[in-house]
Amino acid sequence: MRNILVVDDSRVQRRILSASLQRWGYAVLEAGSGEEALAICAAHDVHLVVSDWMMPEMSGLEFCRAFRALARESYGYFILLTSRREKGAVAEGLDVGADDFLAKPVHADELRARIMAGERILRMEGELQTQNRLMADTLHELRTLYDSLDRDLAQARRLQMSLLPAPERVFAPARVSVMLRPSGHVGGDLAGYFPIGEQRLGLFAFDVSGHGVASALMTARLAGLLSGAAPEQNIALVPDGGSFAPRPPARVAAELNALVQSEVVTDEYFTLVYADVDLDSGRVRMVQAGHPHPAVQRACGRIEFVGEGGLPIGLISGAEWTGFELTLASGDRLFIMSDGVTECGDTSGAELGEAGVARLMRPLRGLHGRAYLDTFLARLGDVHGGDDFPDDVSGVLLEIE
Repeated sequence: MRNILVVDDSRVQRRILSASLQRWGYAVLEAGSGEEALAICAAHDVHLVVSDWMMPEMSGLEFCRAFRALARESYGYFILLTSRREKGAVAEGLDVGADDFLAKPVHADELRARIMAGERILRMEGELQTQNRLMADTLHELRTLYDSLDRDLAQARRLQMSLLPAPERVFAPARVSVMLRPSGHVGGDLAGYFPIGEQRLGLFAFDVSGHGVASALMTARLAGLLSGAAPEQNIALVPDGGSFAPRPPARVAAELNALVQSEVVTDEYFTLVYADVDLDSGRVRMVQAGHPHPAVQRACGRIEFVGEGGLPIGLISGAEWTGFELTLASGDRLFIMSDGVTECGDTSGAELGEAGVARLMRPLRGLHGRAYLDTFLARLGDVHGGDDFPDDVSGVLLEIE
């Protein structure tokens, strides 16, 4: 039942209005002045107000302004009773917060029609409040879930970064450095290295299709298959007496493809570059499976891109890859990078490409290790117009010192 407050300094007028409202099923409260009406509003939940305009001390207009200033949980519909006909008076009433007007003397039918109009407004306001509360509750739940997911993803990113080997390590006469900049909390890129005996080194960089948790889980699985910490589980190594010998790189790609086809029940595939480096001779045996062409920067500064292309891994059962070789001399470096580098767009959207990678590399001849990669990443950000790269950026750098 709605509470209606009738405010009029005439007791007779109040009783006439109250009698009609009570017959229509409303709970009626009465006040003989604006001050008394405000006290009632403080003690009761008043839904509608019918107030005379002309009253001593506090007018209906002043009471309406004070009513609107009250702290209320819901809207109150306000009808002013007046004998004034001027347009300016109506505008003044609307300006202080009145919703409707009734001319005096008040006719019961017109009063009821105005009250019913106020009821419709209050019902709509109540429905809107209910919807707003539901939206606020839903947004709160979503925010709670998002915050929880955000914390989990932040932890997942830390775990993924822990899959990286040391950012820089010397295997005389070579230095190896890695970089990884996921585009989101977690990504599908990883780059790394592992020793093969005393004078050989395995380098790898792969990029799992897609982004997010599924790609990150695939990345973690692949990191375990190319780990130096557990050589018995490293798919690039085979037992050789009491130690381990390297598989040919092309065979590593085939073994990974067979494993993905048989064990991994997802739609993900990945690109790969894997290199087996002989540190004594500088001979590098490699395989490329859909990954960007690695860059070789010779001691003289000349830059060349190498590789045979090849299918990504996990797309076709029984696919084969062809390995290739190159030789690194003193002062040469090999840079294996992801497509987050080569396909990074500049401020106009044009992709960097191999020519752009070469332009970034040339001025960095005098830098080494992490300094080289950090500066390269900073220059890539300058080209892109910021470090919010659209794709994961990763790479591994081998330098013959």
